[in-house]
Amino acid sequence: MKKEKVSSLIEMIGLVVGCLSMSIGINVFLKPYTIAPGGLSGLSVVLNKVTNIPVSTIMLMIGVPLVIFAFRILGTKNSIKTLFGTVLFSVILNVTSPLAAISATNDLLLSAIYGAILVGIGIGIMFRCDASTGGTDLIALILSKKFPGIKATKFMIVLDSFIVMSSGIVSENIEIALYSAMSLYIVVKVADAIMEGFDYSKAFFIISNKADDLKKVITNELGRGFTILDGRGGYTDDQKQVLLVVVSKNQEIFLKKLVKSSDPGAFIIVSNVHEVLGEGFKKLEN
Repeated sequence: MKKEKVSSLIEMIGLVVGCLSMSIGINVFLKPYTIAPGGLSGLSVVLNKVTNIPVSTIMLMIGVPLVIFAFRILGTKNSIKTLFGTVLFSVILNVTSPLAAISATNDLLLSAIYGAILVGIGIGIMFRCDASTGGTDLIALILSKKFPGIKATKFMIVLDSFIVMSSGIVSENIEIALYSAMSLYIVVKVADAIMEGFDYSKAFFIISNKADDLKKVITNELGRGFTILDGRGGYTDDQKQVLLVVVSKNQEIFLKKLVKSSDPGAFIIVSNVHEVLGEGFKKLEN
């Protein structure tokens, strides 16, 4: 019970902080120039330009009916949570609307970049806390139910593209659409970075004819364990050992040097690993 209360509190804090970050990004940087990086907030910015209705009001007018329509898809608990998030976001957006009068910068590029960063941070924080404010993803879910042969992600791409293009149309400036597209890209990348975390590791797959030498230097000089995988060359049909080694990002260069000194002809595959659980890394918890 205590764990559930702590989890709910963290979710609530994440929702408030996320909404605040998004609201500042929209009011200070995006709304003054009608930069619309997709999503319900972007659509509301575009409609605000046309109707002069406050962005927060437009979000409520669209967001609340969307949650009601998607009630069966989301379920009772998630519907109530999303509805609360939608209302809270609209309230915070309205409270912070006077910030639009602050002239943080007159540079369109800087506005597009920093507005997108703040929106991306807000979305990332909320996703990490399992919170939601609804948005165009709900429209995509509803449409995917109506058209089962088309994935929801494809509908989201179409919707975001439409919002980005519409920002240029209502502003009568194609550059605004281009800035909106750039902002959308930044939002996605920043949100992904927040969700996945910055403390990533590196996974090395090392294929070498001197595997025994590499085992010694990895163990003795790097202080890391490894897993031995049995492999076979597709061209030569020779049996080979593949060493799987996971290291922290600050050990990446050192491991490459060790491999180079032991076997300059080794074949290495390196990939990012965003979460490693177990001995030597983050503790595995229930």
